[in-house]
Amino acid sequence: MPDVVQTRHGATVLMCAPDGPPIADEQSAVDLIGTLWGQDVQWIVLPVARLTEDFFVLRTRVAGAVVQKLQQYGFRVVVLGDVSAQVAASTALRDFVYESDKGRQLWFVRDEAELDARLSAAA
Repeated sequence: MPDVVQTRHGATVLMCAPDGPPIADEQSAVDLIGTLWGQDVQWIVLPVARLTEDFFVLRTRVAGAVVQKLQQYGFRVVVLGDVSAQVAASTALRDFVYESDKGRQLWFVRDEAELDARLSAAA
């Protein structure tokens, strides 16, 4: 299944396919950005399946590098899927997810229903 650009609750969203190339580092983020050149995408939705385990280990700095690169190019980021096991294993990640979810640049959502609710509320 390919990545798909959709309009959801007035926002243009890139729904990344779970089986696409892994997002493992800053270069992966740059590669993803390259596929969006010229499209008016506001949100990039990254399924948990596309993220390497290093993304969820904050001391590796992968999450920070990926999210920062996407945000430098004006994209907001959503991590879609169940991260409860990773959050349970790391106090730092739990705090990062909690703080991110309070903002408007990076969200962690369990499923598309929660994504739609967040986008609707933000509209």
